[in-house]
Amino acid sequence: MSEPRSEQSSVPPVVSPARLAERLREGGDLAVVDVRWYLDGRDGHAAYLSGHLPGAVWADVDSDLASEPTPEGGRHPLPTPEAFAEALGRLGIGDATEVVAYDDAGGSTAARLVWMLRALGTPASVLDGGIQAWDGPLETGEVRREPRTRTAVPWPAERIATTEELKDLKARPYGRLLLDARARGRYTGEEPAPVDARPGHIPGARSAEWQGNLGPDGRFASPERLRERFAALGVEGAESVTAYCGSGVTACHDLIALEHAGFTGARLYPGSWSAWGADAALPAETGDAEGGD
Repeated sequence: MSEPRSEQSSVPPVVSPARLAERLREGGDLAVVDVRWYLDGRDGHAAYLSGHLPGAVWADVDSDLASEPTPEGGRHPLPTPEAFAEALGRLGIGDATEVVAYDDAGGSTAARLVWMLRALGTPASVLDGGIQAWDGPLETGEVRREPRTRTAVPWPAERIATTEELKDLKARPYGRLLLDARARGRYTGEEPAPVDARPGHIPGARSAEWQGNLGPDGRFASPERLRERFAALGVEGAESVTAYCGSGVTACHDLIALEHAGFTGARLYPGSWSAWGADAALPAETGDAEGGD
């Protein structure tokens, strides 16, 4: 896997709370973004208002980091470049603003924003361990940064996979690796979620649930451990690596973990299972595939 120009960044994909504290003391153009969001219907904004990192603004996965859901695009299609630039500018994130994003779920939602920004060449990192790992004081209430001008940049085509591209994966599997970041039960179809149109996974995909990127302390495993994990899944030597999940959110956790391990250039299938599974004409597999972890 090679490293495309768009993924070059001056900061690592994962940052420790200690390093973030240093960056806040240093000052400069840095935005801390709370990306808490819950599949079970809890209110991420309410959680933010009740306590967040100092100076943090809140980004809404549904409206700031996605466009309106469609059957073809899934539940969280990528926003248009113009809409994303507008949302970032409103949050006070300019073209050169460094971003550190966090949540309270192992980085599973913060990774969406960080991957989007890094794919566009913007310096961005996931806060390792999230809000639980921050030992400094928290603030309550809304924070509003001064709005900034943000240039709309097209999504790099080499970082995004479409449904059409994935249709023939089963026929030509060699060198083209597809990773499913959902929980194992959703992948196998044994524990389908209410949000899934049907059980199972895209034929040929391997299970790489995002939780497997974390250690017992809720932080990212070491780059060495992650490299072993992804090598066992077939990443080394793969012609292309594409990650998907339910709707293109937690798949970004796999993408951040891949980069943290030293593998660059992997792609996101934004529609994910919410787009693939909604089309009854597309095949689905259940059970375990060889190579799942």
